[in-house]
Amino acid sequence: VVVLHQLGNHGPAYYKRYPPELRRFTPTCDTPELRRCTREEIVNAYDNALLATDHFLAQTIALLQRLSATHDTALLYVSDHGESLGENNIYLHGLPYAIAPREQTEVPMLMWFSDGFAKSRGLDLACLVQRAKEPTSHDHLFHSILGLLDVRTSVYEPAWDLTASCRR
Repeated sequence: VVVLHQLGNHGPAYYKRYPPELRRFTPTCDTPELRRCTREEIVNAYDNALLATDHFLAQTIALLQRLSATHDTALLYVSDHGESLGENNIYLHGLPYAIAPREQTEVPMLMWFSDGFAKSRGLDLACLVQRAKEPTSHDHLFHSILGLLDVRTSVYEPAWDLTASCRR
């Protein structure tokens, strides 16, 4: 198990989250002082940072695919929070959950499994594709990891494991 934590799209310095070759959306906000930038520049810098995250995930999956010839490999990715980019004049993140806009509370989650991993865990991938349409939360992460790694512990709750109902 390898756990990676990246800065990803944490603001306000979105321009520091991607290399020059991934600066596809322009013009960009190239300062952490967001008030000096237009909303378009902020969104463009954020979108470039998303491209960098996509690139990182693609490289990681490519590595895991190469390793899958000799190892069962998997990737589970989730953002820790979303980001407000000027919707209703709100920027960044960190509002109390009860009043935070959906841009801050709804985040992507991605699961990728090598054929060997899916087979060894008895995962029904079609079932997981269907489950992807259901709302989830960070509360599912801990139990899903325990389930995928077949960790036996009294704290494991199958109802919170996103993959439990898709294992044969």
